[in-house]
Order: sequence, then C-alpha cells, then structure tokens
Amino acid sequence: MEKIYTCHSEYGHLETVFVKKVQDAFIDEASIKEQWKELNYLGKPSLAKGKKEYQSFLDIIQKNGATVHLLPSHAKVGMDSMYCRDASIATDAGMILCNMGKSQRKTEPKAQKETFLIEDVPIFGQIEGDGLLEGGDVAWLDTTTLAVGNGYRTNQSGFEQLKDMVKGLGVDVIQVDLPHYKGPNDVFHLMSILSPVDKNLAVVYSPLMTVKFRTTLLDRGFELIEVPESEFDSMGCNVLALAPRVCLMVKGNPITKARLEAAGCTVIEYVGQEISVKGGGGPTCLTRPIGRYV
Repeated sequence: MEKIYTCHSEYGHLETVFVKKVQDAFIDEASIKEQWKELNYLGKPSLAKGKKEYQSFLDIIQKNGATVHLLPSHAKVGMDSMYCRDASIATDAGMILCNMGKSQRKTEPKAQKETFLIEDVPIFGQIEGDGLLEGGDVAWLDTTTLAVGNGYRTNQSGFEQLKDMVKGLGVDVIQVDLPHYKGPNDVFHLMSILSPVDKNLAVVYSPLMTVKFRTTLLDRGFELIEVPESEFDSMGCNVLALAPRVCLMVKGNPITKARLEAAGCTVIEYVGQEISVKGGGGPTCLTRPIGRYV
C-alpha cells in the first residue's frame, strides 16, 4: 500500500516537524526568574538541566528520521514559546495561525509566521478578532476528522472560524466540551486528555472526558489506553506518536507505559522534569508536526 504524505495526522510516521530549543525560549536564568511564576509553572526550571533534557528529547526525534526545523529565539515571546504546537495548526493547504487564549502568549503566532515565511511554509489562514484557538486543543482523529476542544484556551468563535477554514478541505470538525478543572490559569487542552497514537488506538484520561466524546472515540473504533489518576499530573496522557504505535512520553509513568506496551506499542521515554512537567507541556506540546506518512 502506497504511503500518503499529509499534515492531517497525529500518528503517521513523523516526517517534518518544527521545534524550539529550550535555550531559545528560556534565554537565560534572569528571564526564567522573571517569567515562571506569572506563567503558572509548577516550579522554577533549571536552564542547565533543561538543555540536557531537551537535547536528549531532540536526539530521539532525529534518530526516528524526522526532518527538524528550528524556531529561533524571538524578543517578543516568552518561555512558553517552547511549547510550539499551540501557536499554529498544520493542514494540507498550509498553516493556520492561532489566536492564543493565554494572554502572555499572544505574540507567538506572529513570531511563528515569520519563520514559516522564511522557510517557505505556506500560510492558509489565521484566527482573528474575538476568536481564541490554541493548537493543543486541536487533534486529528483521521485525515478528514478534526477534534477541537472548547474551553478556556479555545472559544466558540475560534472554533467556528477554524471550521469555516477547513470545510473546503473536506474536513469534518468535532467540537469537544472541556471541563473547568483547575480554572482558566491552568495548562489544560484537549490534548491533555487525548493522544491518538494509531488509527485505532488513543491514550486518554477518561475522568475529564465527556461521555459524548468518549463514546464518539469508541464508535469510531478506537481502543482506549486509560491513564490512571496517579499519572495524569506527571503527563502520562501526553504521548507523541513518532510512527503508528511508536510512542514518546515523559519518563515516570510506568502504568501507562505498560498498558501501551501491552497494546503492541514501542515506548521511548525522556526525562522531562524541567522542560515538560514544570511547565505542563509534554512531547506533543514541544513539537509542531508539519507532515507525516500514513
């Protein structure tokens, strides 16, 4: 069967991805000290330790065969720009620039746009006005179905704008209501409770998922890998597929890892205390996949 290159996938073999190195987001210890509390990090990250963690993380992605493009440092964005998935969405027609629900991140889509234009990555659209949309709330269930969270980071106007943009691409958009959970200051997206890792396999945290959406996943033929409560805060549900059932996750979630392996997955771990756990951004957040082979 011939493989198809598409931007409409969360689990195909990762071919092209944008990332932002920790040193280009954190900059220096003074910048970290100034920003980490305001951005609601769980603790002050160490830049030195973060660099080591990030290099190991990046080595794994490159060894998997992906072409990596770097987002450079930028004077008008902050530490959270390392979580580069959130500022844009990849489609087969080009990038959609988001409009961030977290006020401190408003400048990130424009900064990414500058790099996309330099790299000759086409821009397909942009969320504007009162519309809010973040890439962490957007997940491809298959090449023609997009699930979009409705919460504090993505609102109804953002959803409707996105839906209008992609309807000409033959894409069906499913709206997923998200819970209040810890409130508007928390780092909570749709992909905090959902990580598709194959066409019929997804890592989920069901306690924060609506019955309607969970049933939708089951009706679409997904087997669900349930993350236990003890591994939710340690980012057990945030899993990046490097290829179908080849999973990259933060070290320290042994139950979820074992359940993935029992489902036939290869699981690769990285230490992410500084770059993931403290800032609430796992491997899906640290990457802006552009294209995959399915």
